[in-house]
Amino acid sequence: MAKDKLVKTSNRSEIDAFLKKVATTPVRKPTGRTGRLIFAMDATASREPTWDHACHIQAQMFEETAALGGLSIQLCFYRGFNEFSASDWLSNKTDLQQRMLAVHCLGGHTQIRKVLRHAIRETREKPVDAVVFVGDCLEEEVDELCQLAGELALHNVPVFLFQEGNQPAAKRAFKQIARLTDGAYCPFDASSAQQLRDLLSAVAVYAAGGRRALENFSKTRGGVTKLLTSQINKG
Repeated sequence: MAKDKLVKTSNRSEIDAFLKKVATTPVRKPTGRTGRLIFAMDATASREPTWDHACHIQAQMFEETAALGGLSIQLCFYRGFNEFSASDWLSNKTDLQQRMLAVHCLGGHTQIRKVLRHAIRETREKPVDAVVFVGDCLEEEVDELCQLAGELALHNVPVFLFQEGNQPAAKRAFKQIARLTDGAYCPFDASSAQQLRDLLSAVAVYAAGGRRALENFSKTRGGVTKLLTSQINKG
């Protein structure tokens, strides 16, 4: 598929809005239970230039949540002709990184509906605290995706969506999914790897320890996470 020209690094207002939404998302995880986060990615051909970056970025999610009781992450991705894969639930960065490094991007259409359907099935078996999706395009019916997002909302599962690039259809749909699930949307580009790392870590910290943990996290990290303290106090 054709790749749209990358947008400039997310501006302050976009980051501020995303962090405010994360900070004010209701805490749903019972104390003492390991957080569960589904990390879903578009592995079609257009994502290949930045896939390796993502393999390294995700490792920090485990590091930031170790002191909070840990985090279990399930890697999901789609690519090629109707190929969708979901790993076991993983509890360390080495296993997750090895899984990601073994994946090669392959051309094909988007399959976000499979991500949402899978998340619904998983949380029916055992509660999922959050879903993260990283992608750049959309080639599906928005109404179907919104219906599935509504089902996730009934299970209190927020979806946090990160868009690489500026495809208008994806932006509109991602924002609607985020709104329906009480999640959040944020764009990024190839030059903002550190920014994406911090934002993913913020979501992971929320999934593992709730709002208080997220507030503590913002006090010890620089960059965009500094915005969290004031946003939490406003929430």
